[in-house]
Formats: sequence, C-alpha cells, structure tokens
Amino acid sequence: MALSNLLLFALGLAALIAGAEALVRGASRLAASFGISPLVVGLTVVAFGTSSPEMAVTVGAALGGRIDVAVGNVVGSNILNVLFILGLSALIAPLVVNTRLIRQEVPVMIGVSALFAVLALDGAISRAEAALLAGLLLAYVAFLAWQSRAEPKASEPRPAHGWDAHWAVQAALVAGGLALLVLGARWLVSAAVAFAQALGLSDLVIGLTVVALGTSLPEAATSIAAALRGARDIAVGNVVGSNVFNLLGCLGVAGLVSGDGLVVAPAVLNFDLWVMVAVAFACLPVFFTGCRIGRREGAVFLLYSAAYVAYVVLDAQGHDALQPFSAVMMSFVIPLTIVTLVVVLLRSAGRG
Repeated sequence: MALSNLLLFALGLAALIAGAEALVRGASRLAASFGISPLVVGLTVVAFGTSSPEMAVTVGAALGGRIDVAVGNVVGSNILNVLFILGLSALIAPLVVNTRLIRQEVPVMIGVSALFAVLALDGAISRAEAALLAGLLLAYVAFLAWQSRAEPKASEPRPAHGWDAHWAVQAALVAGGLALLVLGARWLVSAAVAFAQALGLSDLVIGLTVVALGTSLPEAATSIAAALRGARDIAVGNVVGSNVFNLLGCLGVAGLVSGDGLVVAPAVLNFDLWVMVAVAFACLPVFFTGCRIGRREGAVFLLYSAAYVAYVVLDAQGHDALQPFSAVMMSFVIPLTIVTLVVVLLRSAGRG
C-alpha cells in the first residue's frame, strides 16, 4: 500500500508539472496568436481551468450535504492561493504586476471577498444569494470579454515557426494541460490523504489542510511555471482570477444545487472568513510597492501561509499550544506586518 501511494504521489507530481508547462505554453502562444492580452487569458481560461478541482470538490460536497467542506474548501483555497502560491512564485522569480491588476482586478477580488463576507454574516448563503454570486460571475466574464475586444491588439506577433505555431495545437496544449492538472491534483491528494491517515491525523485536519492545499495545486503549478517562463501576467492573473471564480462560481453553483443554500460554520465565520478578506486587502499595498511582488513580500506571504495552516491544525486538535500561538500572532506578528505594509505603501506613494 505504501509503495502504491508513493507511486501515485510521484505520478501526480509529474502530471502537475507536465500539465502546468503545457497549459502555460499553450495559453501564452494562444494569446499571441489571437492578439489577446496574456492577463485576460490568465484571468479567464487559465484561472477558471485551474479552479476546476475546487468546483468539483465544492459542488460535490454540497450535493452530498457536506456544506462545511464546500465552504471551507473555497475559503481555505483562496487564502492559500495568495499566501502560498504568490509567495512561492515570487520567491522563485520576482513578479512584475500589471497596472491593470492594481486598478481593476485586485479591487474586484477585494470587493467579491467583502461581498461574500457580508452575505455570510447571518451564518448562511441562501439560494437567492448564490444566484447573485453566479450572476456576478457571468457579468464579470462578459465584461472581460468586452474589454479585451475593445483594447488594442497585443504587439507580440504570432509565431511564424515551431511545432506549436498553429492555434489548434495551442488550444490542444491548453486542454491537455488542464486535464493533466486535474488528474495530477487528484492523484496527489489521494496519496497525501493516505499518508495523513497512516500518521493518525483526523479527517477534520486532513480536510482543512490536505484537501484545501490539494485543490490549489493546479494554480500553484501553473503560476510557478508561468513565473519561470517569464509569463508574469499569467502567473498573477491566474491567482486573482481563481479567487474570483472560487467565490462567485464555485460557491454560487454549490448554493444553487444545495436544497437550502449554504450554511457557514461558526468557526469559518469567526476566523477563516476574515483571514480571507484580510489577505485580499493585503494584496493592494504589496502590489503598489513598485508594481511588483519581490522576494521579500513572497517570503512574508509564505510565512503567513505556514502560520495559517499551523493555526488550523492546532485549532482542529484543540492543542495546548493554540492559545500562546494565537497570542503571538495577534499581538506581535500581524501588527508588525501591517505597520510595515503601511510604511512601504507611504514611501512608494512619496516616490510617485
């Protein structure tokens, strides 16, 4: 059993790497072929495709009556998308942020996160509110399509040679890459769950950590591959677009297929939801600092992703270390980070 799980883990990792490479190559070449901005491709095709595991898990959980898993998976994935994926990508290769992301897409992500928090204040997302979320996603996609057609064509010419010069081959790379990402994530999560169970971890801890991180693996693999290939717009747009899709699409559809809407657990309402909103807001000052995410910001994001996972595990197990850990985070680390972000933002504004 252990050998088969190791093999499954290795196959999943290989599929993720191959899928990410194919998706980024196909998407960037397809954008050039049709004169579409790589940022728009990252915000839509790549982002929505890499979020398909979240959609499958969330809707499946809602249909099965496991509402806590449905909501928790999206909230946890959105937190890890920013903290872990952007942090790791920036640590590998500093990311230059498109000014449009700062002006438009990040505010959209912040607005969607805040809207979901407001709708969840009463402890539930009704079917009418879920329909509102799904409708907003359709409006957002339509707006991006209109905006893409209205803006000037990309200056990068269509590749004149190479085995992937034709748009049909590029589209096949995108489709094949997405399929490999979903399959690889499934294999990797299955193997990781088996390892966690062998170590005696509870189902709750597994769900809060392995599942949320596992469904974010396609985004992670894609953004890292994009950063390494220099496709920075796809790397960052993938994360921002995925977070918008997770809240509007995954939870919108899950709320519609669930008979009574979505109940938001008190634990999520009291902590995780506000971490998600805070993480979305944290993107703005970080992105403003010279329109880039440097290795320092990436390291801070990674630190907080580790701290968040540690908190979730300690809280789920009722560990004695939870109280001192929370006290340190709330009284020292978080305030210090907020002050640092404000100072950096003010200095950046002063230079401008």
